[in-house]
Amino acid sequence: MATDSPSAADPGPSDRLPPAVDPNAPDPAGTAAPTGPTARQIADAVTAVDGVTGLHGGVFEEVATYLPGGRVTGVVLGDEAAEIHIVVDAAHDLRGVAARVRDVVTDLTGLPTMVTIEDITIRG
Repeated sequence: MATDSPSAADPGPSDRLPPAVDPNAPDPAGTAAPTGPTARQIADAVTAVDGVTGLHGGVFEEVATYLPGGRVTGVVLGDEAAEIHIVVDAAHDLRGVAARVRDVVTDLTGLPTMVTIEDITIRG
């Protein structure tokens, strides 16, 4: 005889959730956020580079650092590299702007940095 109620052999969805984590507990796995500049600080430094008119999230807005309560578009920080996607004013040397952005981010993070120019703007 079949019933629609869960049995002890078949726990309900709430029994499958991971256990709650105490935010004040030590991090035994070493997964705590690294120290150093935040994605927002890097975004501010990049947009301060002469010729950069903005950050770009990629075709599907997939290029971002996701944070509680929001995200930083155009900045991806990994353990071994950084990735920055920018929009550049066409009146500037595109390669020169990309090189300056790479240098700024590498100086801040100590990570090798790949810079992608996603778009250009033309000021009229």
